[in-house]
Amino acid sequence: MAGLLPVDEALRRLLDDVTALPHEEISIGEAAGRVLAVAVEARRTQPPFPASAMDGYAVRAADTVDQSTALTVIGQSIAGERFDGAVGAGEAVRIFTGAPVPKGADAVLLQEDAEPDEDGLTIRAREAVTPGRHVRAAGLDFRAGDVLLAKGRVLDAAALSLAAAGNHPVLSVVRPPLVAILATGSELLPPGSEPGPDQIIASNGYGVAALARDAGARVLDLGIAPDDRDVLAARVREAIAAGVDVIVTLGGASVGDHDLVREVLEREGMALDFWKIAMRPGKPLMFGRLGETRVLGLPGNPVSSLVCAHLFLKPLLAKLGGRPHVADIREAVLGEAMKANDHRQDYVRAAATHEDGHLVARPFAVQDSSMLTTLAHANALIIREPNAAASETGDVCRVLMLR
Repeated sequence: MAGLLPVDEALRRLLDDVTALPHEEISIGEAAGRVLAVAVEARRTQPPFPASAMDGYAVRAADTVDQSTALTVIGQSIAGERFDGAVGAGEAVRIFTGAPVPKGADAVLLQEDAEPDEDGLTIRAREAVTPGRHVRAAGLDFRAGDVLLAKGRVLDAAALSLAAAGNHPVLSVVRPPLVAILATGSELLPPGSEPGPDQIIASNGYGVAALARDAGARVLDLGIAPDDRDVLAARVREAIAAGVDVIVTLGGASVGDHDLVREVLEREGMALDFWKIAMRPGKPLMFGRLGETRVLGLPGNPVSSLVCAHLFLKPLLAKLGGRPHVADIREAVLGEAMKANDHRQDYVRAAATHEDGHLVARPFAVQDSSMLTTLAHANALIIREPNAAASETGDVCRVLMLR
């Protein structure tokens, strides 16, 4: 159909010149879930000295070969308080996990493999140890100057622990995108309200906000705006004043007499990039720029809004936030036959399950874009290319996994 932009082209234009936002310095204690803007290099060697991996005795391995030999215990080495002397022939040092191995010792004899004399001043080895046994070499984990974490790494528990071990109290991370979400429509009321006979409860914004946060963004909730040009303009200006990176509008971007969002945004200075996509659900999708701020107008129907957020908003926010984003698209077989498709690319709600070594996708019978129930129970969207022929049960298809 003339005027409808293919999904792939719309996504390309949406992401074409997007780069990660500027970085900021934050405390490592606040960095969980953030994205590294600069690689992290080790500021120290870990461990900084040969360390014991077990509780036992630091010995010379050669002294344990003859198990009748008594070794004199000359001291102890504990974590944070090393033994300053050296281990000579026929000597041993009591040692605990993590403690520095004294000079002269080249192995650790496990405490259960040592037989102390009654006075505790000497021990005998019950079995021989080899050089290096139960000793962590200096630099076993990393050495000063090693790259510990690459730019772009999402800081999970292991990454944060490694950065801390590398002696970094502050990390350089990508600033997370700030997204303003504005629901539009005089018929909408927030959850918990008592709607009148012609009103409904607003739902889209909560799901879209959750998807935005999952993509690493912060959310500014602009609430619900009625179909009023002045109110809509005021909310848009509020978002711009807050310095948001993306404005997401919900509804009001179609062609009805009360669909005012596009008109208001253009009056406020938005340069429209595209409007109307060859997809179902979600045809009335809009994208433009208001200065440095990107504007994404999602459809008002709840399912259309959330499907478009999966396809367009999540990759946009991931790229702004310096995060990797690869849509989880897999090959599956159809559990039921499907009719031929028209000129639009369909995203059909489905239940995907693993059966006999195959991923089987079964579309829900009713696909009305107002029905959130089926979306909540769907874990996949069957992707139907434009003008696809009818498909039979068992035919191969592509699915976008939602969870």
